Formats: sequence, C-alpha cells, structure tokens
Amino acid sequence: MHQFNFLAKLMTFEPQGSPFISIFLNTAPNGTGKKDFDIFLNKQLKEHEFPFEEDSSELESYREDVRRINEFIEGLEPSTRGAAIFASSGADGFFKTFEFEVPFEENQFIVSDRPRIYPLVRLVAQHPPFAVVSADTNAANIFIFKRGQTIQAEEIQNTKTNRSEVGGWSQMRYQRHIDNFHQQHAKEVVEELGKLVRASRIERIVLVGDEAVIIPILRAELTQELSEKVVGVLALNIDTPEHELLEASEKLIQEFDAVEDKERIDRLIEQNYDGGVGVSGVEHTIAALLNGQVQELYLTANVDEINYSKNQVEGVVSAYEPVVEGALPDLSDREALLDQLIKLAADSADNIRFIEDPHLLKSLGGVGALLRYQVKGVSNL
Repeated sequence: MHQFNFLAKLMTFEPQGSPFISIFLNTAPNGTGKKDFDIFLNKQLKEHEFPFEEDSSELESYREDVRRINEFIEGLEPSTRGAAIFASSGADGFFKTFEFEVPFEENQFIVSDRPRIYPLVRLVAQHPPFAVVSADTNAANIFIFKRGQTIQAEEIQNTKTNRSEVGGWSQMRYQRHIDNFHQQHAKEVVEELGKLVRASRIERIVLVGDEAVIIPILRAELTQELSEKVVGVLALNIDTPEHELLEASEKLIQEFDAVEDKERIDRLIEQNYDGGVGVSGVEHTIAALLNGQVQELYLTANVDEINYSKNQVEGVVSAYEPVVEGALPDLSDREALLDQLIKLAADSADNIRFIEDPHLLKSLGGVGALLRYQVKGVSNL
C-alpha cells in the first residue's frame, strides 16, 4: 500500500537486543492555550530509565535516545499538533520522527524490543489526502489537504462575464456565449483537478460552490473516475477562508466515511460464512493475511474492543511458521498484535480501514477482512 511506504523502515525493523522507544504525543495547546505534553514526556523519560542496569549497553542506548528525543522536542515546529518519535541508539543509531498538524488521541510512551506502529498507521489512515474544489462561474481554487494542512493550492481565474439588457435573437446568442464560457471554465478546472488527483493519488473530492449554478456545470465535465471520488458538496462562497474550508470538508468526509464504514461491514457480515469472501476475528483474519487472500483489512479504532484467544492465534501462526519472518511480538498485547496484522496487510492487502463506530465490529471481535478469493476451510480454523 503506497500510503504506508514512508513507514517501511519501521515495518521491517527486526529486534536487535536494544531497547526501542516509541512515543506518540498530542502537542496541541490545552484548554488554557498552553502545551503541556512535555510534563508527560519528562515523567516517562525518567521513569523508564530505572529498569536498566548501571553501565549496561541498554542504559547507554536509552540515555543517548533521551538526549536525541529532547533535542528533537526543542526544535518542534509551533504548528505541530501531533508528534511521533522512534528511537533505538543501540540498533545502529535508529532515530525517526514525524510531525503532523493533527493530534494523536492520547500521549503514549512504549519501551519494547521493536517499534509500535499502530497509533501512527491509524492516524495516517484516518487522514488521507483529499481535494477541495471551490468555484464560481469565472474563478476556482483547488486545494489538496493532507493530515490537517494544505500541501498544494492552485488558483484558476478567468474573465468575468457581465450580463447586459438585450432581447430576441441577440439575447439567445448572448446566453449561448455565457453558457459556453462557463462550460470552458469548468472544463479547465476539471482538467487541473484531474492532474492533481493523479499526482497526489487522491481518493476523495469535495465540491464547493453554488449548487444551482456552478456545481451542475462542474459535474457535467467530470470524468467517471473523478465523479466516483466526489463525496459531497458544500454550499460555501469562493471567498471562504482556507481553514474554514478544511474544517467543513473534514466534517463532510467523516460523515461520508461513517456511512461507508457501515456499508462495508454489512457486506463483510453478509460474506462471513464458509465459502464466502469475508472473515472475522483475529484468528481467521491472520490466517487469511498469511495466505495472501486479504483485499481490505478492517480494524476497530478502539483497541479495547479487540477480543481473541492468544493460544488460538499462536496456533495459527505456528502453522505458518515458514511464512512468518522474524521474532513475533508478545501476542497478549493487543496493540502489538495489531502491529503484526498491519505489517502483514501492508505486504499483501490493498487497504487498511479503521472503523470508528465501535459497535460495527464488536460482535466480530474487532477485526475482519474482505478477501480476494476464498480457500475452503479458512473460515473454520
């Protein structure tokens, strides 16, 4: 999956005997307008030093990680709302950071033998890039938003057409002239939109403008590919500030996703039978992933809703021992188990979808998948 290519080093990391620190921070201001994540971070950095023996290589690695973490935090951009840090100096100096303009839901500090990727993958999956086309009959702005920030903006400006008092055939010819001009304007906007959508691999488009005037003209020029990506329309003025467009568009997309989530899980439930192309539960889903069958993986956004039998999962994994590379994480840790599912999906599935409504996947153990094909017996492991 191309959206997770930048996480390749984290997903392929194998334990090397040194402590690995994974940190996820909500660096947004609190209710008083101040950032207080540093209180959590400093407390965690101090507390996690104690288990390491003095003069050990583990303690040396940890202290070097602490130094680099503090150095990174000092240079944090003021606009950053979410920060992820991965550090293991003892593993060839591993150190990787990410800054986002959307926050992580909670602060987390994990010391393990490998990176914890679930919170990062969830944030990336839940904030994909999308396009917003704000237009009237002679101007348009196209924005590409990604994880709470504008990554590209294009402006299209054409000559205004002024209506005049004419009658008869002249009126008809003038109206045709106006209509042709508006159509040409819309065509130019759609051509530019198509280029941006292909370049940024956009899957969602929001149209903004007068639903009685410009929106029908734009829709008429959209290709089928672009039309299928439109999630909705906002009746806002072209002069609407960029941050308001972003906020309104994100809300519209969330509403669209909620409906789509239900439709997909309904289909999963319909297909969740022997011989169907749907599986549910950790045990069945991990087997399908190891078989390379999974087309789309569904994970509940609430980790506490993940229910499974550790022994059964270990039994499934042991049956595929030649396929599973490297040491496995502690399968009693829900997030560590989700990390393993995500890594397997990143290798063979087309998409990972986090389901926000906890009720949709609750009866399925919080995990499920739609398959490319079914192999007899996979639903009965």
